Amino acid sequence: MILAANLIATKSLPVWQSTAKQGTNSDVNYQVVHAVPGRVRFRVAILAVNADYAPRLQQIFTAIPWVTNVKIQRAASSIAISYEYTQENQLKRRSHLEKVLHTAHRLPVKDIKVDSTTSTNGKQHQEEHALKLPLVATSLALLSLGLPIPSIFVAAAVTCAAVPVAKRACESIHRDHKLNLDCLDLLAIILTASQGNLLTPALMMTLHEIGDTIRDRTARKSNNNVTDLLASLAKYAWVEQANGEKIQIAASEVKIGDTVIVYPGEQIPVDGVIVRGNALIDQQKLTGEPMPVYRMVGQQVYASTLVREGQIYLRAERVGYSTRAAASIKLVQQAPIHDTRMENHAAHIADKTIFPALLFSSLVFLVTRNPARAASILTLDFMTGIRVSLPTTYLAALTHATRHGVIIRSGRALEKLAQVDTLVFDKTGTLTKGEVEVVAVQAFPGRLPAQRVLELATSAEQRLTHPVAIAICEYARQQGIEPLTRQSWNYEIGGGVRAEIDGQEVLVGSDRFLASVGVSLSDSCNCDDFDSLHNLCDHIRNYQSTSSKSLIYVAVNGKWQGVISYTDPLRVESAAVIAQLQQQCGIEVHILTGDSQHRAHHVGQQLGIPPECIHAEAFPERKAEIIQQLTAQGRVVGYTGDGVNDSAALAYADVSISFGNGSEIARETADVVLMENNLTSFTEAMEIAQETQQVINQNIGISVMPNLAALGLAGTVGIHPLAATIVHNGSAIAAGLNALRPLMHRDPELSVTRRQDTGNP
Repeated sequence: MILAANLIATKSLPVWQSTAKQGTNSDVNYQVVHAVPGRVRFRVAILAVNADYAPRLQQIFTAIPWVTNVKIQRAASSIAISYEYTQENQLKRRSHLEKVLHTAHRLPVKDIKVDSTTSTNGKQHQEEHALKLPLVATSLALLSLGLPIPSIFVAAAVTCAAVPVAKRACESIHRDHKLNLDCLDLLAIILTASQGNLLTPALMMTLHEIGDTIRDRTARKSNNNVTDLLASLAKYAWVEQANGEKIQIAASEVKIGDTVIVYPGEQIPVDGVIVRGNALIDQQKLTGEPMPVYRMVGQQVYASTLVREGQIYLRAERVGYSTRAAASIKLVQQAPIHDTRMENHAAHIADKTIFPALLFSSLVFLVTRNPARAASILTLDFMTGIRVSLPTTYLAALTHATRHGVIIRSGRALEKLAQVDTLVFDKTGTLTKGEVEVVAVQAFPGRLPAQRVLELATSAEQRLTHPVAIAICEYARQQGIEPLTRQSWNYEIGGGVRAEIDGQEVLVGSDRFLASVGVSLSDSCNCDDFDSLHNLCDHIRNYQSTSSKSLIYVAVNGKWQGVISYTDPLRVESAAVIAQLQQQCGIEVHILTGDSQHRAHHVGQQLGIPPECIHAEAFPERKAEIIQQLTAQGRVVGYTGDGVNDSAALAYADVSISFGNGSEIARETADVVLMENNLTSFTEAMEIAQETQQVINQNIGISVMPNLAALGLAGTVGIHPLAATIVHNGSAIAAGLNALRPLMHRDPELSVTRRQDTGNP
């Protein structure tokens, strides 16, 4: 079965990303629906008919060490697999996954062979094995100082521990044609061991492996957080056949031109044009617009938006990966967000110091003919402290951030967060609450009082699911007003409600709705009531063009009685946070939203954001373009958003921030997640990032300065290798302990809470 979702534009993908590859083995038919490096989705027909095949596949693929995530959806005959890869092995691992598909349904799990050429016993086992050998060598070397342990045993242990170092050094020379840090390490090991000093190389290798293990485990955990971004799209669709029959199919099977039916409360699965019906559609997750919009025949609707009220028939124009929402997700996948491995700063510094260290060591040896002094110089590479302390600092800071309700996914994100000079905020749900609230009820002078206007409006709107109706009823409840009995009522989607209450005809809705039944704003204002009435009418005429608030009109028996104003209010903390970022941190703040120009500028005015930093009416692709333009100017850009429409912008920002209650795709795309859904915790995260940068700079100083001083002694008067080892490893230990300071920090509020819980004074 060829699925519409397979029709991906192949010209934008690498050659190996086949979008409709058919399995040739007669055992299992499959298709490659979508593939990017590190992730592939297969369509496997047997999944839908063979109940045993799915758990078998799940068990088998999970058992492969380099597979990080497996997600199976039997109803859609789909399996998505995420895996660790390198540029060299990605094709080989893809091929191995396809072989497993062929054989999994007829072989016991124990008989499925794992690709041993790329992973033997899994990353974790490799890390443990790499660390065990140096630990054994170090233990034997220490014990040999006080016990009669044969030196041959200690030498053998050191030799075995040095084999991985030698292998990496040789690979760097043979494959990359360059010297790396392992080359320096290997030379230092050989020279010190040849002098009979076995403790020095053993300690050096142990500390190196500890740093590498911490770094690699952090990287692997970050990779495991990658999820199936496409899960946020609708999975099924109702399609009307030529004979009038309505059938439910997978959303990926909808074809261009199909008539798709969307019922109340359902998500629209494709982009298209309405051919029958009308509906109130919630587009907030796609466009950021807080209020549902009314759509009727001939108007465009988009996948991932929600039909709040009404029922529509639409003609599919864009399906699968061609929809606007899927294009947003595609931008995410193309952006370099998944490479969150903590950068190995030590390796970069080492690359610049290798040749000077070798030249200096060779010069000392030529002058003194003393291999011990040459080995001392190679030992004093001041890299060990950095390799150990840097990842430890990051991990300690990430743990510290979680105490503040902030999840930071990687050391790279923490580093970028400390460097941010431009912050871009989505408006709806980020700077604002994303929920409608009634703020005032205004009544015409000389007519019904405001309390009666609210009472009648609440009675007409009761039990309706429209967000404004819910907000009006909640506002009335807070005012202690109970709804009256509705004798009869009729709701017009996108317009308003007409109800009979206490024998009176009550109309609640938009000005367009009231005008359609003969109630005119201009007629009401031309009457001879009071001067204040004319002033109120003038105010209302200009209200929506100058304010972020919107209006609902109320009429009784054909006469306009007043208005109810509502808005999507700012978060309580927004103004203070923006002011702190601008004034104390010197950060330039932008607003980037899909909402209208006048609402965006009104919010910007409230928050003190200049007009040139406000970008409104922006769809996801436009948001991504603006972020790219800012980064192209040399800025370090942070973006904060919580919806599907923000995912592309989040992906292209240097550091991305979302909320714990945001959309799944926004949470999984973001580098920083504010679990308490409060912007204040973001400023705390920035403070933690800046403090972490200070600790890193301290650790570099702790690692470099003592070794640099010892290096000066080694090059002049000479220094014993054991003394060099003490200076070298002592500075590394000091840097490592300093790196743990964020973990030792105790927040005052946490201590108070603990005292309250225990009852201690």
